[in-house]
Amino acid sequence: MLKVAWSSLYAHPLPKGHRFPMEKYELVPEQLLYEGTLSAANFFEPEKADEQWITAVHDPAYVDRLKNQDLSRAEIRRTGFPLSQALVDRELHIMQGSVMAARYALEFGIGMNIAGGTHHAFADKGEGFCLLNDIAIAANYLIAAQGIEKVLVVDLDVHQGNGTAALFAGRPEVFTFSMHGAHNYPLHKETSDLDIALQDRTDDATYLELLADQLPRLMDAEAPDFIIYQCGVDVLASDKLGRLGLSLAGCKERDRLVLQSARTNDVPIMCCMGGGYSESLRDIIEAHANTYRLAQEIFF
Repeated sequence: MLKVAWSSLYAHPLPKGHRFPMEKYELVPEQLLYEGTLSAANFFEPEKADEQWITAVHDPAYVDRLKNQDLSRAEIRRTGFPLSQALVDRELHIMQGSVMAARYALEFGIGMNIAGGTHHAFADKGEGFCLLNDIAIAANYLIAAQGIEKVLVVDLDVHQGNGTAALFAGRPEVFTFSMHGAHNYPLHKETSDLDIALQDRTDDATYLELLADQLPRLMDAEAPDFIIYQCGVDVLASDKLGRLGLSLAGCKERDRLVLQSARTNDVPIMCCMGGGYSESLRDIIEAHANTYRLAQEIFF
């Protein structure tokens, strides 16, 4: 059975006019339930993440300051969110959602988190709507607690997974692959194990050809025991922050390539949603929903 992490805490209230579309964390599960792609049995509600797994990735002093809401104004501004206890609680639940989704993936082949993909968080700081890094926390959990020897991070959000790249630099047990906009945030890119920087308005055919070429090579060369897939939908041409040129059909085919590669090679995969900032919420919801539709089609 497909197991999906979700909590009502995910849809955190933000000031009016804020550019982050928190509504999607309510609308995506509602759509999936409405159309019958998922039922209530598919969802599980995560608790707060165990501090041992958070501090395995993040500086304990930073974690303490975050929990005590003791970040500076500059640090808070860098995250993009007003800091509050409710926001911290949300982050802790999202982290555990990805850990538990990874555990379910070991059992069922795939597990998913309605939120997560917080790839801009570094060991000692947050930025870009990311306070803690669920990808790194889940990867460390898999290696330390589940005996996984090699994790492949496939990060296809339009923004480079800079925090994840920095956290796993020099760590051969985790291979980081980021395919992102060359001229997009973050201005300073970190060095992933494999970076593919795309020009503005890259279209479906170009994008999919590059991805279809890389995935088999990575599966052969790295022989991962587990894949963590950051499937942000800010690659869409309609995205306000994206600068790429993918259609909804192209974004869906992107997901199909990744999920089918995992299934064909019998490698468990955990999917975390990442970004999406299209003017129309309908585009965001449809693109995210496609990932779940494909998960059911390919794995079950």
